[in-house]
Parts: sequence; C-alpha cells; structure tokens
Amino acid sequence: MRHDRLPDGFGVRIDPRVRAFSGGRILIGGSPARMLRLAPEAAELIGDGYLEVTDTKSAIVARRLLDSGVANPRPRLLPSLDDITIVIPLYNNADGLLRLLATLRGHPVIVVDDGSDEPVRIPPRQGRCQVTVLRHERPLGPAAARNAGLRAATTGFVAFLDSDVVPRSGWLEVMLGHFSDPQVALVAPRIVALDKESNALARYEHTRSSLDLGRRESAVHAGGVVSYVPSAALLARRAALLGEGGFDESMQVAEDVDLCWRLERAGWRLRYEPAAHVAHDHRVGFRAWFGRRMFYGTGAAPLGKRHAGMVSPLSVPTWTVLATLLFATLSKWGLLGGLVTLGTALIRLRRVFAELDNPTRIAAVYLARGFFAGLWRLASAMCRDYWPVTLLAVLLSSRIRKIAVTMALADGLADWFTHRDSGGLDPVRYVAYKRIDDVAYGSGLWLGVIRARSFEALKPHVPPS
Repeated sequence: MRHDRLPDGFGVRIDPRVRAFSGGRILIGGSPARMLRLAPEAAELIGDGYLEVTDTKSAIVARRLLDSGVANPRPRLLPSLDDITIVIPLYNNADGLLRLLATLRGHPVIVVDDGSDEPVRIPPRQGRCQVTVLRHERPLGPAAARNAGLRAATTGFVAFLDSDVVPRSGWLEVMLGHFSDPQVALVAPRIVALDKESNALARYEHTRSSLDLGRRESAVHAGGVVSYVPSAALLARRAALLGEGGFDESMQVAEDVDLCWRLERAGWRLRYEPAAHVAHDHRVGFRAWFGRRMFYGTGAAPLGKRHAGMVSPLSVPTWTVLATLLFATLSKWGLLGGLVTLGTALIRLRRVFAELDNPTRIAAVYLARGFFAGLWRLASAMCRDYWPVTLLAVLLSSRIRKIAVTMALADGLADWFTHRDSGGLDPVRYVAYKRIDDVAYGSGLWLGVIRARSFEALKPHVPPS
C-alpha cells in the first residue's frame, strides 16, 4: 500500500450528487453511498466545495475525500507528454491501424502484430510518429500483445489503443493530469461511437454500448458505479502495471476487469475520465454484434475463479428482496408485509441519521432511492443474467408471466428514458434491442459457467442491510 502525499496545488471538488449536513461536517454520497463525518476544521478547509492541497493537513483531508468517493480530483500539475509510449495490439486490421496512426502525433508507437495472417507493413512517413513493429508468429491474444508492448516501452506512461479506435483531440492531456496523484495507476477515457447512425443498431450502440461508461467522472473500484474500464483505450503508469504482472495472458476476455481489480487490491487508485473521448468502431451488423455480446458474457466465469465474491450479477439488500417478493404476491397480506418490511428498514435507517436535522425525512428519501434502485437491479438481472431461469418460470406460471413481462417492459422503458437525450432510438426499437442485448450477454454468461464448471459468477450477493 502506497502512502504518497498529494502534491501542493492538487485540488478536489465535492461531487454535485453529494449532500452536506450539519454545516458541512457530514457528507452523504459516493458509490456505494456512505456517510462521511468530518472534523470541524476539516469541514472548514472545504469551504464552498473545493479544497486545494497546501500542506500535510489539507493533503490528508483531500485523500480521505477522494477515497470515500464523495469528491473528484482537480489536478493542476501535468506530467510530461513526452513520457508516453502508445501500444497498439493488432490482429488482421491493417486498415484500422492506418486510420489510427494518422491521428497520432509525436509519441513513440509500438505496434504488436499478434500473428496476423499477413504481417503488418507500415508505409514510410505514416503519421508523425516513430513506429516500431513487434510480431508474434502465432496469435497469443490481446493480453499477451499488450504485455509485449508494455515490456518494450521505456517511458513512464503507456497508452493502450486498440486498432479499431480513433482518439479525439486532447484525449491524452485530459487524462495525464490525474497522474500527478502518485497513487493513480490507470486512467480511462470515455469510449464513444465512431459510427452513430448508419442503421438502427448503430444508433442503439451509440446510446448503450457496453464500452461507454457514461458522462459522469468516477473512481474505478469493484462494487462501484464504474467497477472496471475497458482495455480498448487506457493510459497507465508503466511501473504499476509491470509491478502487478501486466495483463493476465491466460485470459482471452475480461482481462481488463482482472487488471483493474488486481491494481485496486494492491492499493492503486484508478479513474474514469469522461472528458477525454476515444471513438470506437462498434460492430453494427447483427450477427457480429450479438456474438460480441455473448463473448463479453463468457468473461464472468474466469473472473469468478480469480476474484471470488466479486462478480455477482446481483447485489441487493435483504430488505429490498423481501419487500419485492411480498409485493409481487399481489395479495393483501403481501402488500401489508411489504409495507412492514419497508417500515422496519426505515426505522433502522433513521438511527443512522439520528444526529441530523429531520432524520425521518432524510431516511425516507434514501430508503426510497435504495428500494427503487434495488428493484431496477432485480428487473435487470431477471432479464439479463438469469433470463433462462425467468423463461422457465414464465412457462410454468401465468402469475410470474405477468410480473416478468411487466418488469421487462418497465426496465427497458426506464433505461430508454434515462438515455433518451443521447439521440438514439424510439422506445419500441430501443426496448427490443435492449432485451436482445441482455439475452446475448446472459447466454454468454451461462455458457462460460458451464465451460468453467463453476457457478461463482451466478451467485447473487444479498448483504444483510
């Protein structure tokens, strides 16, 4: 575990979704949500929601705010742009490579040809970079290709770019500042669509690609809103990755998730920076798209073997599950039992907020948010991770059929409403693609579980509260 101090001039700003009480001494927010108590002198340092590191005391407070997830970094110091090598793993995508190289300027580039059918040839004066080509005579996988580039690089930082991406202007500068925090090992940009509207599937992918982690900046940690970042585009501290062994070369999928979780376990910090954009050439043919979603689903089982208890497709508190099951009976006693369950949870939550003004109202607000978020996760898991079980139940019970259809439509429409400003599809086609998307991923999940002969990736996690 590193204990490097944040440098003077480094700033942190309280996340706008965090709520402050008791004169700023109590902050509620983060992911997962928590209540952070600050000493009066620490609260005074934050002032209007911004804290700049000027001494050891402010550095300690800033670190606590960052690690609690209630604040986001605002670094001012920028490591040198000359200290970056770009590594491009390549397999049979010469056109994509040439397109990518044309966008790169001034950095050494290492192309790792991972056994392409035709060895890659870089035309003279391609782009404005010095390009080195390494070749594997047979395909070893993207993890091995990235590791080969990582070992060959000599700079302090390495940017990994897949050959099917196109970085946007300023992408490196926006991410590089995060490394002024000496505990940050990896930063990832937002992956946006290169093709936004050639067909209906392209419009869906523009809105709901599994590589696009959204507009909100976040720390990356297992169990959080952003639990990992995809390896299609990453900027990393070279020494940190080498120290943790790089990517796991035995994994053909989900090696990026594994790397993130190993770095986190070793004490490193990771960030998702959506202000930096890298465009990705999504698969927009139905067969290729469906197959890719299945492929991503197969990654959960090998992750479950390496990170037991961390890959659960569903994590919902006991009281949420119990209240939902009682309401789902659609009976008078079920309704009463559900209300009693929520009432009991409210009383327990009120004790947590007892020191605040109007604790009952605050507890009720957070209880409602927690219940509906849990209900959404249940509906999503029912349609995605556990869809074979849901299908069997639907065939056996007309009551479950009504509930399942209602939840599937409600989940799809809620998801469409959340992403409606992204310029995507009408709700009918969006919900149809969402359900097909979930079936593809869930099929891959079950296929991976069967291959691995391990059900770890299917075990729900139900915390006591």
